[in-house]
Amino acid sequence: MTEHTDDGRYILVGGRRWRATDPLIPAARAAELRSALMAWRRAVKAVKGTEAEPAARAGVQAAKVALGERGQPWWEQTAAERKARWETPVPLPGD
Repeated sequence: MTEHTDDGRYILVGGRRWRATDPLIPAARAAELRSALMAWRRAVKAVKGTEAEPAARAGVQAAKVALGERGQPWWEQTAAERKARWETPVPLPGD
């Protein structure tokens, strides 16, 4: 099980703090976004050192922003801003 900070804003991995996924994202959408994130991470690995790497890294960034793990902290956003963030389409590699 993942350990969270007391305020729920961060997870702890190997003693390092990482921003947690927005807990208000509906489970189905969170699963879609995690799937997209993992697809983009595989794409980064596959194209590392090529001209395609920046686009793959941009895909990772888009998925992490949608999950609330990057960009403006989800706890500083209004409910409407949070919903708009996670509903923003995140393309998959090859789309």
